[in-house]
Amino acid sequence: MGEKGTQCPICGRPTEPATRPFCSKRCADIDLSRWLGEGYRIPGPEAPVPPHDSDPDDEP
Repeated sequence: MGEKGTQCPICGRPTEPATRPFCSKRCADIDLSRWLGEGYRIPGPEAPVPPHDSDPDDEP
């Protein structure tokens, strides 16, 4: 069974060594899906928005 005092960050159940820090592959997949779907974000400055009149295919 899981390590004493270590809980899965997704559901709160004890973790399993094979899927640590999660309790199961299901919770690991949920976490991966959140990262890929941009559910988790690292704070930082907003990226600049390019002007609407510029076309990336146009050469300078």
